[in-house]
Amino acid sequence: MTGRQRVGQVGGAGRARRPADAGWRDDRIWQAGFLVGSVLGALATVLSRRAERSARRGLVDWAQVEAIAIARLRRAPGGLDPAELRAAEASYVAAMGLILPRLEAFLGTDLPGVVERVEVVDRAGWVRGNITAFRSLIERLEGRLIDEIVPVGGGLTKSVLAIANRYLTTRQIGYLLGFLGQRVLGQYDLALLTAEAPAGRLLFVEENIRQTARALDVPLGPFRTWIALHETTHAFEFEAHPWLRPYLAERLERQLAALSSDAAALSRDALRSLGRSLRGEGGADHWLERLMTDEQRRLWRETQSVMSLLEGFSDYVMDEVGQEIVPGVEQISARFHERRESRSAMERAILRLAGLDLKMEQYRKGRRFVAAVAAGGGRAALTRLWEGPETLPLEGEIEAPERWLRRVMGIDR
Repeated sequence: MTGRQRVGQVGGAGRARRPADAGWRDDRIWQAGFLVGSVLGALATVLSRRAERSARRGLVDWAQVEAIAIARLRRAPGGLDPAELRAAEASYVAAMGLILPRLEAFLGTDLPGVVERVEVVDRAGWVRGNITAFRSLIERLEGRLIDEIVPVGGGLTKSVLAIANRYLTTRQIGYLLGFLGQRVLGQYDLALLTAEAPAGRLLFVEENIRQTARALDVPLGPFRTWIALHETTHAFEFEAHPWLRPYLAERLERQLAALSSDAAALSRDALRSLGRSLRGEGGADHWLERLMTDEQRRLWRETQSVMSLLEGFSDYVMDEVGQEIVPGVEQISARFHERRESRSAMERAILRLAGLDLKMEQYRKGRRFVAAVAAGGGRAALTRLWEGPETLPLEGEIEAPERWLRRVMGIDR
């Protein structure tokens, strides 16, 4: 082998020989990477837009709420089939036949048409009937909240978080309705936030009424009449006083508008306030009240006073009129109120989380107030309660009925 050949071989060995198509392959890899990157970018944009559209459809999936609640209720004991529900209707017609003449005499007014609007439902029927009201409330808060949570063009991350939040909220409301659907006995169903003013319906959740009568060990017939008396009194409160519905609706609308306008602060502060409340901190105010501005708190307290009056008046009337038409009413009332006060720790926690513990307080305060008004001013004072907004109890008067008697009736006790 010659030197020239050796040098050439050494040079060939020391310098990597590049295939002729290597540059072409590099170009293909670069082009493929560019293409994949473009596709992924386009896909991310499409996914982001789809996720944003999905997230902005609403804070709650109401079809899923209904499905979750009803699935839970189907597992509850004491379910009735449609034939059994229809068979119970005659008992409520008979109960209303006893109630109406006595109630009209006691209240001094007629209640035409109430009997034709009585419905006996199962737990699932109660849920279906109340989802509309829940949805109406939530939808009045949704606009600003959605803009806060998922701003237009906010990107995939915010949209995904909003969808996850909807998933959780949907289940929370579904579980809440499933919880309430096992406890509600009767309801005067009135749409406060609709533009029209349809007459309310009286709903009786027969499965729960039977279960409760069995748990209290009281006869079913008188217990049905007693519950029907309470709900029919609610019908009197609204139907005999046309000013009451728009009065409450206007305050509720203003509260919702104020809460919606401060959505960001509300979402930031809610968990902190609830946590303090569950730890027993924060004073006597309810955790919901501590989220409010001064104006929101004023509207809230006005509404709570009216709700205490509504519930307390019905509780008072059901016991007073019940003495004439409900055999064993004293025993039924005592056992029922004892059961109402002896809820489990879990039930109390759920009620407080949902703000429904306020309703229990409304029963207690309202009944004491109405009983004191009746004792101090008689039937005339009970009538004055419903004359108009100016005779409703002001802040502090529910707790001090003598102040209402002095202001409205001129009675100084």
